[in-house]
Amino acid sequence: MLSQDFQQDIDPSLATLQAGGLILYSTDTIWGIGCDATDAAAVEKVYALKQRAESKSLIILMADKKDILRYTSQPDLRIFDYLDTVTKPTTVIYEGAMGLAPNCIAADGTVAIRLVEDPFCRHLIKRFRKPLVSTSANISGMPAPASFKDVDAKIKAGVDYIVRHRQDDNTQREPSAIVRWNKDATITIIRS
Repeated sequence: MLSQDFQQDIDPSLATLQAGGLILYSTDTIWGIGCDATDAAAVEKVYALKQRAESKSLIILMADKKDILRYTSQPDLRIFDYLDTVTKPTTVIYEGAMGLAPNCIAADGTVAIRLVEDPFCRHLIKRFRKPLVSTSANISGMPAPASFKDVDAKIKAGVDYIVRHRQDDNTQREPSAIVRWNKDATITIIRS
């Protein structure tokens, strides 16, 4: 059973995402800016708000392993065994991105995907039935916000909906680890 404040945020978040808008929300790591990862116009709004070059990729959140199979071509299934061993939220760079907005995909055809554990995020993604962009809720080059109180006023003013869930949670959180899964089943650590 979902908490009441959870439910009060799901419907307006869904409406915002379906309309191509941006949400400000707490993830399993830090506060993030989110949008429909299949909507290029929505993704462009994220880049504009963050004042970030489109050449810098964004992280995509998905709820289940089967979503990775849907949005990447021929992923090495051994990655799932690896993910079962990590203790920190970990974003993986996959080759062969497909079905996502072109401006979510790196020039080399890769995409950075994290399977979320956070109950709110998982529920939102499952209800939305599409992956979400999740990029740190900061202007490019500025520190990532560890809690809601650290989110810049320009970011708060620039989104279409601010999720209330966990705004009062001052637990200091960190960005995810980022790894690249190599063809030989080894990993390259991008960010630990």
